Amino acid sequence: MTKQKSKAGRTAAPVRPGVYSRGSDTVDAILKAALHVLIEEGASAFTLRRIASECGLQVGNVSRHFPRKEMLVQVLLEELLSPSEGQVRNNITNVAMPPDKALALIISGSLDEIQTKKMTRLFTELWSMTNHNDFVAERVEMVYRYVHRLISACVSELNPALNAEQVEVVSVYISASIEGSTMLAGFRKPWSSMMPQLKVIATKFLVDMAKNITPEEVGVISREISQREV
Repeated sequence: MTKQKSKAGRTAAPVRPGVYSRGSDTVDAILKAALHVLIEEGASAFTLRRIASECGLQVGNVSRHFPRKEMLVQVLLEELLSPSEGQVRNNITNVAMPPDKALALIISGSLDEIQTKKMTRLFTELWSMTNHNDFVAERVEMVYRYVHRLISACVSELNPALNAEQVEVVSVYISASIEGSTMLAGFRKPWSSMMPQLKVIATKFLVDMAKNITPEEVGVISREISQREV
């Protein structure tokens, strides 16, 4: 995959392989097969050979576009998440949405996605891969950091009494509360049937907490975290 430089000199996102070539249909088939294998068969089956078999290609044809499976992970994440991220951002900014409504939208929208088979299985398998693959861990972290920045902007506006470090603590708590729901109430997880009620509770509680938590309360939380890490 090639990378382009932005005007500010930063490295932009890699150009999708095959999109400007006659092999773009092949790339689409590879990506579709890769997503199917990861969701239906898991991280242990996610190899170039298995993906090639799924889309009826020789492994050499797959590796010509994606020399490493990590490249497939990167493109899959970009293509799956960019539309939904862009929609949330546009909904928040284009209508000048108040910060409490914006945060509620981020929380409820994230929990809606967690209920889908694709997102539940995709991220549980990617989490598994992050334990052994630094590249995948970095890419998954980038996804979470994008949503985290949106949450932080809402918290900062909702609760101006908090300093930057305190906003960060509160935002991480909100992010962890959302993503932790995947293992318990995601697609076909033990309490998936309760997700509609959990979404209502989480949205109300987390928005209210972001509004009303005091710097002193966050300070207590920060000290307790530091003591556990020692």
